[in-house]
Amino acid sequence: MNEHRQDKDQNNKANASFETSDQQGELSGATTTSDTSPVQANSSQRVLIVTAVDAEKDAVLRGLGDMAAERFDVIAAGVGPASAAAGTAATLAYAVVAASTRALAQGSTAPSPSDVAQASATSDGPGPLAGTGRSPAYMLVISAGIGGGFPGRADVGSLVVADAMVAADLGSQTPDGFLSVDELGFGSSIVAADAELAARLRHELQRAGLAVSGGTAVTVSTATGTAETAAELLRRVPDAAAEGMEGFGVATAAQQFGVPALELRAISNAVGPRDRDAWRIKDALDALRAASSILREVITS
Repeated sequence: MNEHRQDKDQNNKANASFETSDQQGELSGATTTSDTSPVQANSSQRVLIVTAVDAEKDAVLRGLGDMAAERFDVIAAGVGPASAAAGTAATLAYAVVAASTRALAQGSTAPSPSDVAQASATSDGPGPLAGTGRSPAYMLVISAGIGGGFPGRADVGSLVVADAMVAADLGSQTPDGFLSVDELGFGSSIVAADAELAARLRHELQRAGLAVSGGTAVTVSTATGTAETAAELLRRVPDAAAEGMEGFGVATAAQQFGVPALELRAISNAVGPRDRDAWRIKDALDALRAASSILREVITS
């Protein structure tokens, strides 16, 4: 989700009034997590789906249907990469503690939170569970929501299942242009998606008659509103297909816990000049719901 504020002039069927930004819908009401506990029985086989706001969360839950509680936990973590990363990490950390508590109750030896933190500090791997020999509490984390599509690559009303999540504005401006955090030597702005599962999901969405594409999902903190900014993003990320505000944050948190990640975007508007009359929020939410139904079949089959 790209922006978040009230708009008294609109009221969608997800029981949320929202004004959309140039990228995605804006929702009134709190972006709270699910009323149920984020960790349930057999959590090692569960999937965590992270949206920005409640309208997206509701669309996903409608698509998942009655099976949602059996295999999926869906949260609305808030707008932007920081909120997305914090909400995802908090849920994953809670899952680790809950799994440890269950193991102790059953008489097994389980790591304490300090053990997990120490493993993170000493491991050469990407996250707290790397090198510990323990399974993550979730099998997969998905960043899901509506977003902008780059013209000619992802049309309004279509879907994008990303091959990678990139923080497109994480870096530094220089006299010679933008340098990514990778080029600066301060880390990486790219998290690869689970390639096999991304390809499988795209295949099944196509079989269901839904328009879907791959490519990179760029994450930004400021929604694109001009042709110049859109062109600059394409110079930085030549295979960019979709723009959102949460994917890289979700994927980074998942990576820290050794869990694979995906990003699923339903396209509500074209990336480029701000044009509110062209936004199709309801169509994008409907596409997100339809995609979630197929996702359910892919994950549970």
